[in-house]
Amino acid sequence: MTAVVVFYHLTRSGLDETVVTILNRALGQGWPIMIRSPNKGLLNHLDAKLWAEPEDSFLPHGVEGGPSDADQPVLLGSGTITNRARGVLLLGGATVDPAELSGLDRVWLLFDSADEVAVQAARGQWTRMTGWGLAAQYWSDETGPWVKKMEKPATAG
Repeated sequence: MTAVVVFYHLTRSGLDETVVTILNRALGQGWPIMIRSPNKGLLNHLDAKLWAEPEDSFLPHGVEGGPSDADQPVLLGSGTITNRARGVLLLGGATVDPAELSGLDRVWLLFDSADEVAVQAARGQWTRMTGWGLAAQYWSDETGPWVKKMEKPATAG
């Protein structure tokens, strides 16, 4: 497994702006991305947000279940990866299965400090994913700019 898991603990930054920043960087690398969440309302919100971006910063994307899923640079959904994604952005308690990791370079997990359930779930995911041998990073913006607070290297697992 070569994927790196990056945990973003949102304390100051909003979810929308953080997602847009990650997507811009990933697409700049040429990586197709899947945004996964079990929350259809959140996915619909992000779909509308990405369409509403100014024309000069449009982020091409689609919602899972369309005829062009495999061709989407960014696919929003709750199911399996169907767009050859190199990264998966996990929101709202979404998870990734170890079998999905072989083709991924990056997994991002965003969670809000104001949601104690999300914080506890993120801690559980850290333990689970590092237990699989994945490298992991924990970033926080509580002091202003994003700062890497912790890093765990990949292990044979």
